[in-house]
Amino acid sequence: MTISIPDDILHQFAPADQVLDIRLCKFGHINGTYVIRTRSPEGERQFVLQRINHHVFRDPETLMSNIMRVTTFLRQKIMQEGGDPERETLTLIPTREGRLYLTTPDGDYWRGYRFIEGARSYMQAERPEQLYQAARAFGRFLRRLDDFPAEELHETIPDFHHTPKRFQALMQAVEADPLNRAHEVRDLIALAQARVDKLGWIADALKRGELPQRVTHNDTKFNNVLIDDVTGEGVCVVDLDTVMPGTSLYDFGDFVNTATSTGAEDERDLARVNLNLDFFEAIARGFLHETRDALTSLEKEWLPLSGWLITFELAMRFLTDHINGDRYFRIHRPNHNLDRARSKFKLAAEMEAHQDDMARIVARYC
Repeated sequence: MTISIPDDILHQFAPADQVLDIRLCKFGHINGTYVIRTRSPEGERQFVLQRINHHVFRDPETLMSNIMRVTTFLRQKIMQEGGDPERETLTLIPTREGRLYLTTPDGDYWRGYRFIEGARSYMQAERPEQLYQAARAFGRFLRRLDDFPAEELHETIPDFHHTPKRFQALMQAVEADPLNRAHEVRDLIALAQARVDKLGWIADALKRGELPQRVTHNDTKFNNVLIDDVTGEGVCVVDLDTVMPGTSLYDFGDFVNTATSTGAEDERDLARVNLNLDFFEAIARGFLHETRDALTSLEKEWLPLSGWLITFELAMRFLTDHINGDRYFRIHRPNHNLDRARSKFKLAAEMEAHQDDMARIVARYC
């Protein structure tokens, strides 16, 4: 399939280059991401072009301000540690007018990033070592931003990981039931209702000041780390749209949620959805390798529970979107979000059954 992007958009980010080809990146549910290969008098190069989904991220200006501030801060930290800021953090490409993003007459928003050569992202890990390296990258990201004033960042999606409010949204969807789908998923609704008293412990602890507020990524999927083609190390954390104030438990919990299932996120055969404890151990080992000295004792104690909470939260989000008519998450088949919800509820149940095992693993690396 030939991909076409208007020249007036392309030339805002590569004004003198000849465009050789455009590839669509199929990772991710939200933004449209393209890799552009160009030729200039200096030779060939690649860059990343993204169309920001402004229906999800409704304030692109503050979104881009967050990304610029965080990446600038990270560049300084990386240089202080003797690293390579061109590979270890994202670098924005300004438009010809020097802006962080482009607004088109049609109301679309576009941004450019330098392409990081010699590294790539993967949809799924093939072995624990890959998860260890990715977890180190996420832990390093958190550690390097430890002294960044989190309160100065904007909430790009307010209450993104506020689990009680995700439950409220589910109940509102059930009440409205626009497509008459709720009666088909009463078992899952009951599952969420039975655990409502367990859903607020992170949000409540943050509000009481018992957990430190940190700069967190908030979307720590395995494919949001670029893995070096030669060394296999986690090079750079990408997809910074949800970087905002939060807790380390969000980032650790979300990585556990996305990377420890033996089945796919949308697996229909729930017998194939189990918790891979070897993968969990690799994540705990890598994350704590970087953050052991930065986390509080309470954060460390709650790491195992955070995986369950974020998994359960995402299950509720998928279920909410299914009931509402699939407005948020992109679907590729009928009942796709329902399949995702059932898979996540099953994984959360597996985590409930293995909490003692997960706690012992975390304690081993604290």
